[in-house]
Amino acid sequence: MHWVVLAGAYIILWFLALQILLPMGIRAPHETGDNATAIGDPGAPPNPRLVLKALLATVAATVIWSVFYALVLSGVINV
Repeated sequence: MHWVVLAGAYIILWFLALQILLPMGIRAPHETGDNATAIGDPGAPPNPRLVLKALLATVAATVIWSVFYALVLSGVINV
């Protein structure tokens, strides 16, 4: 299998995992009791935890990609 296909599959899986993780745990400022005008945009979450979500997306994408790669090497998936 060509390395471009493997890298492309990993990038797609990483962005998919990130898009799934981004809305999780987000609370609006009025739900947490924070002052919305002190933050700036009233719809912006006070603590989005983007680094944690990026790390979780990396772990999830690596696990899913490893399963995909194992299936390709075993011949179950022919790419």
